[in-house]
Amino acid sequence: MEGNEISLMDVLSCEGDSVMEIVENKIQVKKLYEEIENCLKGREKLIILMRYGLHDGNPKTQREIAAQLGISRSYVSRIEKRALKKLFNQLNVTNK
Repeated sequence: MEGNEISLMDVLSCEGDSVMEIVENKIQVKKLYEEIENCLKGREKLIILMRYGLHDGNPKTQREIAAQLGISRSYVSRIEKRALKKLFNQLNVTNK
């Protein structure tokens, strides 16, 4: 055996993240998408998906979303805030 052996954990780890951290992160992301589908409706869901780039990997500003939807930036902000609060509450209820 050489001193420079590579273990399976070395191969599977990604920039310091353990395999368990990566798996846990993927589970949390899946749960987030499920809750977005379950508890958000219409514009709430659309704004969260657009704002954080969850539909195409390209996050948009509130101004960009407002222009695209034909509503004010402040209305986008209010909808986003309400949607995030719903998600936060839902995720905390399901984690208990």
